[in-house]
Amino acid sequence: MTAAVLSFLGAAGTVTGSKALIEFGGARIMVDSGLFQGVKELRLRNWAPLPVEAERLDAVVLTHAHLDHCGYLPRLVADGFRGPVYASPGTAALARIVLPDSAHLQEEEALYANRKGYSKHRPALPLYDESDAQDALALLQVVPFGQTVAVGEGAAMVQHPAGHILGSAVTSVDLGGTRVVFSGDLGRSQHPLLVPPAPVGDADWIVIESTYGDRVHDDAHAVEQLRDTIARTVRRGGTVVIPAFAVDRTEVLLHHLGHLDDRGELPAVPVYVDSPMALDALRVYRRAIAERSPEIRPEVFADPTPFLEHRITEVRDPEGSKAVTLSPEPKIIISASGMASGGRVVHHLMRYLTDPRSTVALVGFQAEGTRGRALAEGAEELKMLGRYVRVRADVVSLPSFSVHADADDLMAWLRTAATAPRGVFCVHGEERAAHALASRIRQELDWDAVAPRYKERVLL
Repeated sequence: MTAAVLSFLGAAGTVTGSKALIEFGGARIMVDSGLFQGVKELRLRNWAPLPVEAERLDAVVLTHAHLDHCGYLPRLVADGFRGPVYASPGTAALARIVLPDSAHLQEEEALYANRKGYSKHRPALPLYDESDAQDALALLQVVPFGQTVAVGEGAAMVQHPAGHILGSAVTSVDLGGTRVVFSGDLGRSQHPLLVPPAPVGDADWIVIESTYGDRVHDDAHAVEQLRDTIARTVRRGGTVVIPAFAVDRTEVLLHHLGHLDDRGELPAVPVYVDSPMALDALRVYRRAIAERSPEIRPEVFADPTPFLEHRITEVRDPEGSKAVTLSPEPKIIISASGMASGGRVVHHLMRYLTDPRSTVALVGFQAEGTRGRALAEGAEELKMLGRYVRVRADVVSLPSFSVHADADDLMAWLRTAATAPRGVFCVHGEERAAHALASRIRQELDWDAVAPRYKERVLL
C-alpha cells in the first residue's frame, strides 16, 4: 500500500487558516484553503509561501464557504494553482459571494490605509484582488452530497452534510484503501435551520475541529438573554450592534428574532441588516428553503417568514450604511464581520462604542487578536481605522449562538465512527481547546489523539 503524508498548513493551534495537504503517490490534494485571521503573527502567514508550490497541487477540496476555510483560494490561484476546486452546491453558491467580497474589502482597506497613511507599508497592498477571486471561482466543480469523485491519482472523496452552514461538509478522502475523514466545521444537533451532521462512518484517521473543544454551550437561556439585552438597550434609548458572520450567523439571528417577534417580545424598533454579503447569503438560504433542500430542517419549511422578512431593512449601499450609523433612533444593527475584524460593522462600532446607552452583542467565537476578542475580554478602548475609540457601551457575550459544535457535540460525533480509528487529529482550535479535546478523546474513547503543530507532517 502506498504511504500517504498529511501536512497541517493551517488551523493548527489556531481557529483560522484551515489547510491540510495530502500527498499520496504522485497526487497532492489540499483540503480547504483558508485565510489566517486575528493576530498579526497569524495574518502574516497569508503572505508567506506555502511549502508546496501552488502549481504543483492537483486539486483543492472545500469543506465550506467561511473565509477561514476558503478565503486563501484566490491567493493560491494568483500564485499559479490551476486545478479543480471541488465543493458542494451550497459551498459553491456561497463561495461565489464571499470570495469577491473578501477581495473587495481587502482592496478597500489597502486604499484607505494608503489614503490615511496609517499603514507602515508603502504602498499597502491587498493579498489578492477581485480578478484573482473570479479566477478562483472559475475553477469550482460542484459535487452533490453522496457522490464520489476522483481528486487525484488513486484518491477519491465524498461529502455529506456537516450542519454548520449551508453546504458545509464532512469530507471523506479515500487514499488507496486508507480513509481520512475531515469534520470541517461541525454544526450542532440543535441548529435551528440545518439538519445535524452526518456520522463519521468508516475512518482510519479523523481530522476534527476543536473550536469549542474545552467548553460546553449553555443554551438554556440564550434567546432570552438576547431578548433582554435588546429590551434593556432600547429602554435607555440606545442601539444594539451585533457583529455577525455574514454566512449563517445572520440567518440564525434573524430566525430567533423572528420567533421573538411572533411572541410579541421584540421591541418595535428598526432592524437593519447592513452587509451586502449577508444579504446575498440570505438569498441563498431562502432559495434552499424554497427548493426544500435536504440540508434544511423540515419544520423550517412551514414558517412563512423564517428570517423576519416583514421587519428587516436591507442596507446595501454605502450611503445607506452611513445613514444608519448617524441615525439617533434606537435600533438593531446586524453587520459583518462577526469578529469585528473588518467590514461595515467597524464604522458602526466607532460610532456606538462611545455611547453608554448602546450595546455590542457578541454572538459567536471571537478569535485571538480580533477586536471582538478584545471586547469580550473587557477592553476599555479599541484601535479602528487608525484611531483609538473608548469603550463606553455595554458589551454582552452570547456565545451560545455559535453554530460550532461544543465539546460534548464533538465527542458525540466521534462516537458515530463505525470502528476505532488509528488516530485523531484535533485542529481548528486554539491550543488550550485542541489539547483539551485530544485529552478527552484519549480518556473517554481510548483512541490515539493529538493536537498537531503548524506545518507538522504525519505519515498515514
